[in-house]
Amino acid sequence: MAVNRGPSGTEWPATLDVGALLATGWRPTPFREFVVKIHSRCDLACDYCYMYEMADQRWRDQPYRMSPEIVDRVAARIGEHVQAHDLPSVELVLHGGEPLLAGPDLIAHAVRSVRRAAGPAVETGVSIQTNGVRLGAYLDLFDALDVRVGVSIDGDVSAHDRHRRHANGRGSHDAVARALDALGSARHRHLFGGLLCTVDVANPPVATYEALLSHAPPKIDFLLPHGNWSAPPPDREPGSAETPYADWLIAVFDRWYRAPRQDTEIRLFSEIIQLLLGGTSSSEAVGLSPVGVVVVETDGGIEQSDMLKSAYDGASVTGLHVLRNSFDDALALPSIAARQMGELALSSECRACGLRRVCGGGLYPHRYRAGDGFANPSVYCPDLFRLITHIRHEIAADLEGRRDTVSPEGRR
Repeated sequence: MAVNRGPSGTEWPATLDVGALLATGWRPTPFREFVVKIHSRCDLACDYCYMYEMADQRWRDQPYRMSPEIVDRVAARIGEHVQAHDLPSVELVLHGGEPLLAGPDLIAHAVRSVRRAAGPAVETGVSIQTNGVRLGAYLDLFDALDVRVGVSIDGDVSAHDRHRRHANGRGSHDAVARALDALGSARHRHLFGGLLCTVDVANPPVATYEALLSHAPPKIDFLLPHGNWSAPPPDREPGSAETPYADWLIAVFDRWYRAPRQDTEIRLFSEIIQLLLGGTSSSEAVGLSPVGVVVVETDGGIEQSDMLKSAYDGASVTGLHVLRNSFDDALALPSIAARQMGELALSSECRACGLRRVCGGGLYPHRYRAGDGFANPSVYCPDLFRLITHIRHEIAADLEGRRDTVSPEGRR
């Protein structure tokens, strides 16, 4: 079985001994989220896209569309995994490229095939992440199929069109805004999963947040631009103590947290607050929870998170395929185990940090450094430390204030 082990073959986690890990009593966590790449191309040319503009260019060799035969095999493998681990629920995420390019027939086939294979006793949630340009024509289909919709948008027209443009340079904001009007209407509001916004520190933070709020999203997910120690993200100098991304996010947090009522959920902030209060994370961005996500490419290849494509060519490759392998085969790989073993996967610097349980080392792709792999803190370490510290201070002050306003008779 061919397994990609990184450029040198000695970069962590290629050196991880899964057998020895199992001997300690550790066990892998079954996959519960299946990201299925039903189309490998896009109708936008966003200049920061990790799929097309960063280290891994294997998209050029992928089939444009996933074939119905591969869709059925993916569904069968999901059903097999559900039965093997007695899972009560799973999530199917239709992804790309731009998944709407796959067309309504293939999308409907994928949804029905996976739900049929999982079985009637299993709750199979389905969502799709789209750039929104073609969304309007699909909303009735998604209503019929019960598919939640996440849309990528980076703020107002200026912020959004700075990066999210068509190949001819024309901006996409107006088309996305029209799609969001339709998605947010009374007829389709129940399908609205949320907005995904990639942070650009050149955009004013509060104005960007309020532009997103104008679409009345139930949730917003702010993403840090992908990068690492060897290929730094914009405005992030590796090793610098400056915190441009924390400063940006703190401005948004303060506007969000101090509002008279919560306008929407911001996933990153909610996850950090939950972790600070002793809970667990459901996001890869922070915390130490095992990652239960697996990706299937349009050709049927079983892969790790596609965000790893930002690290180096082949970083997400496992060498597995739905025609030959089960998802349990993927659980046995060092590269998958590394993202499920919690604090054991952290670098020595992270293990010595008092915020390690909350930060969790940051998003895994952001830890990469050529030569030693992913055994590093996030390239965003100073930003994460400042953001989490700020949120901790605000929450502590709020809890202290609430305690002080309770009368002695009301205390236990």
